[in-house]
Amino acid sequence: MQQPNALLACFDPPPKLTVVRERGDSLSRRHPWVFEQALVRPPKNLPLGVTVELVDGKGRFAGRGSYNCESRIAVRMMTYDENELVTETLWAQRIADAVGRRAALADSDTDAYRLVFSENDLLPGLIVDRYGDYVVFQTLSAGASLWRDTIARALVAVCQPRGLFERSDGDDRRQHEGLEPSIGTLYGDEPPEHLLIRQDGLTFGVDIRAGHKTGFYLDQRQNRRALAAYCAGADVLNGFSYTGGFGVYAGAAGAKSVVHLDSSAPALELCRENVERNGVAGEHEYLCENAFGALRAMRDEGRTFDVVVLDPPKFASSKQHLEKAARGYKELNLSAIKLLRPGGVLATFSCSGAMERPLFYRAVAEAAKDAGRDLLLEAELGHPTDHPTLLSFPEGSYLKGLIARVV
Repeated sequence: MQQPNALLACFDPPPKLTVVRERGDSLSRRHPWVFEQALVRPPKNLPLGVTVELVDGKGRFAGRGSYNCESRIAVRMMTYDENELVTETLWAQRIADAVGRRAALADSDTDAYRLVFSENDLLPGLIVDRYGDYVVFQTLSAGASLWRDTIARALVAVCQPRGLFERSDGDDRRQHEGLEPSIGTLYGDEPPEHLLIRQDGLTFGVDIRAGHKTGFYLDQRQNRRALAAYCAGADVLNGFSYTGGFGVYAGAAGAKSVVHLDSSAPALELCRENVERNGVAGEHEYLCENAFGALRAMRDEGRTFDVVVLDPPKFASSKQHLEKAARGYKELNLSAIKLLRPGGVLATFSCSGAMERPLFYRAVAEAAKDAGRDLLLEAELGHPTDHPTLLSFPEGSYLKGLIARVV
């Protein structure tokens, strides 16, 4: 694996790569990905992340982006404007624009949310999250990794954080880009082991140094709020609970009881702390078990619930894994549906980008059929407003979910 070298960020002029004519339609639609097979003789000797210029078969300008010969996504587009150069100024301005679009989200009840959502904010491969006074970022592409120091300076200037922490680790996308992990404090104070944040007036301890993603599932904020409306007086099973997001919201809404189920003992311990620090209602049980086996065991024991939440990790990283992923989603939801009382509510999610919403719904519908029950769809769920989707980039719409009632 190589590490991008910022000194090679730009050749002047940038190397020109020719796009295969029949493959050029995605560029005309302003899709940000160009695959290796769409290029004529893609070179193997360019530094990772270097800016290249794309031209069609007649030499006409098509756009500029970062090139990576080690990735199936050979070019990640930055601009389609011939007069716009990929420079520090462009990266800094786009970061400032993305942060500015979230300015209205900051208030006393919520101080943790996404600031930059990669391609969807015209910044391919860059994820930036705010956690109170700290900012955490990930570079998931060779281009973003190459511009890492520029990104860090821009974030410090725009966000003025107490500390800036890099979490470019633990994601298979970096491996696919040929990149090694990069983690640590780049500016200001080292983050505490458990940083306290606010979400809709609730307090959560977050491990931004070693937790999942950048520390917390910020993309479920609005969905937790939606589910809470079903939880007053309910017995709730919070599957794949992680650090307790859905369960804490359920308790705050007046749940009678909440079972927090996760395979990670450290996550469950932080979950317990989050329940206690919020003083939420109900009896809380913590099960450190594999969800597939635990759900089957509960079903065999005759346990039932009013509300079941399923928020599993990614099952399909590519279309090649879809069939297996669909079977996994069906199995999970089959067990969950069998655990629901008459009139009970299922909240189920998929964060697999390759799993399109109709296929996910089909897996849930087939699970209901095999369980011999009918489900009434009450709400379709997705990203919160700080996770926008670029309309020319449907792949950016990775999170899909539903709330359905047994009828």
